[in-house]
Amino acid sequence: MALYRIAGKYILMYYEKYLFKETCHLNEKYGLKPTRGMSIHEMLGMFLMTCAHGAGNRMIQDIFQHSGETVHRHFHSVLKAVSKLATDIIKLHLNYNDGVGAHKPSYMPIFLGLYWSSTHVIARLPQGQQIPNIGRKGYPTQNIFAVVDFNIWFTFAWAGWEEAAHDSRIFGEALCRSELNFPQPLRNKYYLVNAEYAHMKGYMAPYKGDNVRYHLPNFRRGETRQLREPRGHIEKSNYMHSSCRNIVERTFGAWKARLSILRDMPYYNVDTQRDIVLATMAIHNYILKKCNVDDAFQTTEDERYIPSVDFEFSTSSSTNNIEENMEEQSDTYWMGLRDMIANEIGNV
Repeated sequence: MALYRIAGKYILMYYEKYLFKETCHLNEKYGLKPTRGMSIHEMLGMFLMTCAHGAGNRMIQDIFQHSGETVHRHFHSVLKAVSKLATDIIKLHLNYNDGVGAHKPSYMPIFLGLYWSSTHVIARLPQGQQIPNIGRKGYPTQNIFAVVDFNIWFTFAWAGWEEAAHDSRIFGEALCRSELNFPQPLRNKYYLVNAEYAHMKGYMAPYKGDNVRYHLPNFRRGETRQLREPRGHIEKSNYMHSSCRNIVERTFGAWKARLSILRDMPYYNVDTQRDIVLATMAIHNYILKKCNVDDAFQTTEDERYIPSVDFEFSTSSSTNNIEENMEEQSDTYWMGLRDMIANEIGNV
């Protein structure tokens, strides 16, 4: 947290000063230009106060002494620029897991991939559009699908889906639609995916079965240490798989904890709400890239970290034609690879 002097006023923001200055220069690259009455510093300051603190238009008016129309217009100007940044920074890079072996030895060499998952953000919708988007907690949300790596970096994001959309349907579309530039698994690498997805080439799902545990809480319910321990190489593999899933929880947790707008979305139109989600992911990645010491990221370094913000993962277990087709594409090589990894884990 740092104290800034912007437009003659001192403002406290969760953003390091040097990072704020760098971001101002970055936004110039993406088409954000000062006007006669407002500098880029002030535009970006208003935008970050809205996203990080959840400040409404009226509060921004009072702090920066601009009209509501001016605040609204410049918020969208910055959003447009940061959305362009998102296309450049939310992507897979070749060294996406460099250093993970030293940083998290337990992940190597067993798992060499990234994690695909989904989460929800509150959506503000007209009355007639709310029903398909109402989640388990009784309020409308937009469904966001993302891929993260072991460095809590977003490498792919697809926002704006309604709550009723099944995970497997969106997963299938992401694989098939070339315009999305979905980062396919690199050679000899794979994504870790939830139990709701099929185990197939390039996508490693956990073992399933009535008597096979997967989720970490299931391993903590035994009355004795012996009952809590994974049974056999299959459950040991599932335990490691689920432990890696914690990367996703920590990434979503840091992202949502830092940016209050995600917990109380303003009444913008649906497209703007989607763009805000992607822009905040870009901010998350940019801070991660530029800032070596950051409270939110340091907190998530602890593998026992449990996000304090209220958010949920999608747990759709419905089966549709797309998922069945994925099952048909399952490769015996990948089945064998999972068994080989499980045996290796069991022998550790």
